[in-house]
Amino acid sequence: MSVAVQLGIIVGYLLLALAVGLVAYRLTDRTAEDFYLASRTLGTVVLLFTTFATLLSAFTFFAGPNIAYAQGPEWILVMGLMDGIIFAVLWYVIGYKQWLLGRQYGYVTLGEMLGDRFGSKRLRGLIAGVSLLYLFPYVMLQQVGAGTALEALTEGAVPYAAGSGLITAFMILYVVVAGMRGIAWTDTLQGAFMLVTTWVATIWVLAAVGGPGAATEAIASSEATSGFLSLGSAYYTPQWMLSTAITIGFGVAMFPQVNQRFFAAGSKTVLKRSFALWPILCVLLFVPSFMLGAWAAGLELTVPEGGNVLPIVLAEYTPVWFAALVIAGAMAAMMSSSDSMLLSGSSYFTRDLCRPILAFFGRALSERGEDLIARIGVVVFASAAFLASLWNPATLFELGDAAFSGFAQLALPVLVALYWRRTTRAGITVGILASQTFYLLCLFLSVVPSSYAGWTAGIVGMGVGLLVTVAVSLVTTPAAAERRAIYFERLGAD
Repeated sequence: MSVAVQLGIIVGYLLLALAVGLVAYRLTDRTAEDFYLASRTLGTVVLLFTTFATLLSAFTFFAGPNIAYAQGPEWILVMGLMDGIIFAVLWYVIGYKQWLLGRQYGYVTLGEMLGDRFGSKRLRGLIAGVSLLYLFPYVMLQQVGAGTALEALTEGAVPYAAGSGLITAFMILYVVVAGMRGIAWTDTLQGAFMLVTTWVATIWVLAAVGGPGAATEAIASSEATSGFLSLGSAYYTPQWMLSTAITIGFGVAMFPQVNQRFFAAGSKTVLKRSFALWPILCVLLFVPSFMLGAWAAGLELTVPEGGNVLPIVLAEYTPVWFAALVIAGAMAAMMSSSDSMLLSGSSYFTRDLCRPILAFFGRALSERGEDLIARIGVVVFASAAFLASLWNPATLFELGDAAFSGFAQLALPVLVALYWRRTTRAGITVGILASQTFYLLCLFLSVVPSSYAGWTAGIVGMGVGLLVTVAVSLVTTPAAAERRAIYFERLGAD
């Protein structure tokens, strides 16, 4: 009976989210700008929570508590504090400039914005190709997270493949019908829901074990976890913590589903309020969820290898219905991440790859044709990620870290292009290729070392991209098709 209750709550919550999307679909204009950006009309609450929920992935709900369980609560400093501040700064430095340019020139994707400035369809395709490459493991991350969460919550009654397949089916259905407006509405619902349920879960667990003092004392008294309460360890070195926080913060700014939200704000005031509130929102969610993982390490709970600690804590200390409700919300948040990624990925695929390729052969892509290709692409991409998730080749942290660090390689060349007039087409193109090649050699072939005196290959690759972009720009001349002035013209900000 408990399994039936758990599944009923989870499926019911997912259906509720789908219903909201269907309502939004009825209000969506049949235009690319409305489908991908909600006609650039998002207000402060919706923009803040849709960005927030888009990032509430399996990396947040499962990988984060798992790290705190295994290594201690300092992960809060990395993801909850440093990363929250870094991304808030980038939201203004990169996001505000993008919003101005998007409103002025109608850009929908990062590739369009850069391709127009540098007069290069190849650069546009490169941005799209890199983005789709790293979206794949991050979509996989949600499917792996959902599969392992349901399997743990139901004690194996729902197998891993069924949980992964469930969220895949919902994400495909949702993206096909909802568009950005529906995603933004449900993101707001899910972001607020997860804030509330995470705090209620934390209070419930602490009440069951005797309060935060008792939970912390259990950590201190255990020989295996006594070091958790002191700063610094072989794992949490300053170099690793800074490297990870920086690559995650800069990587988030380049995630297609996040980056496109820079274009979707309704006004300058909306942007300012949103990035100012961002660090507060991060702390409010990450502190309780990561501390649950750390406290669990002192409560002598058994977490199987490759399993997730959060569902086990909830199953042990909260009622069946509440644990299912939290996991339902977490799965819905994973779906929010996945549907946003699939929506953005489809825009990159159709607008930055298909359009230029067809134009090369003298063909134009109609609005209806673009819509059809986008929807087919969503099905194919999500299905391929699902099949790959069945293989389950890496941990949630490894999948997430690969995506964050890969996207971070784009950030500094883009930042230089936005604010340095001297940047050339050759400079930004070679800079992106150099940093991506460096990181991919580390990630897949181990030709490049993964650590440099404690600094990760991800942050070293970012430095390579910056140096190459600047150096090549200094020794090359602008291409004839470049529009060097458009990023520096006076852009209205009302």
